[in-house]
Amino acid sequence: MRTNPKSLGGRERAARRCRSILLEASGRETLSRELTAKMQALAATLLPTRGVENPYKNPELLKKTADGDEEGLLVDPARLLSPRLRGCNLYLIGMMGSGKSAVGDALARRMGTYNFLDTDVILERAVGMSIPEIFEKEGEDAFRDAEAQVLDSVHAHVRCVIGTGGGLVTRNQNWAKLQTGLVLYLKTDPETIYKRIEGTDRPLLQTDDPLATLKDLTEERRGKYEQADVTIEVEDGMDVEAVTDMCIRMLHDFIDDNPPAWKQAKEKAQADGLDWVQ
Repeated sequence: MRTNPKSLGGRERAARRCRSILLEASGRETLSRELTAKMQALAATLLPTRGVENPYKNPELLKKTADGDEEGLLVDPARLLSPRLRGCNLYLIGMMGSGKSAVGDALARRMGTYNFLDTDVILERAVGMSIPEIFEKEGEDAFRDAEAQVLDSVHAHVRCVIGTGGGLVTRNQNWAKLQTGLVLYLKTDPETIYKRIEGTDRPLLQTDDPLATLKDLTEERRGKYEQADVTIEVEDGMDVEAVTDMCIRMLHDFIDDNPPAWKQAKEKAQADGLDWVQ
């Protein structure tokens, strides 16, 4: 009998079947990477929205070696973020060169149902000038005004990972928009950032001592950055994949620690001995 994926029961059975196939085939060399990826995506999309939990704490999703040791997950945990976030936007903040654009794009691609938006790129396209040109011709205040307008336009969308400019957090009015979603701070040492952007035309670093300027800016903005929901400690030598993996895991943990209202109501009803209508 064919499984009906439209029914909740059918979706659960289909998801279990996908996981079962992956478990059985995980040790076979004949299973192609393409098939594995397709099965992972299918298992993730078939999981019922309210039944999705932290994959790192789900033994059914753990991939094990022949000796029984844990070796990772059968499903990319990024795929399971979307149903847990329920459309909530993700905002990446941090200093210039901290990796917001690269990590944000990688995160959105892995999530599958989210799009990546970069406020700096949108701004440049809107005004027809590069950011250094805007600073030179219009000044920083005009740039910040335009940056705030871009944030106003993008925050109305849902299911987006949004990379922001390093100084966007300096205006309190922008926080009203950021707080409509979840905010991730990519905390990176000034020395690491300087290695990445040395020799570039970043407007605020056109000084006699760019590293000292970078340290000063980091310290000035620290209090704003640390208001983020999740802080990712980016260490020197970490690549985009490693930082993205950390973002995914910490987002799952944050959702566990801050459950949505429906889940709190369900737990309260069950504690009171009441039936919960799915």
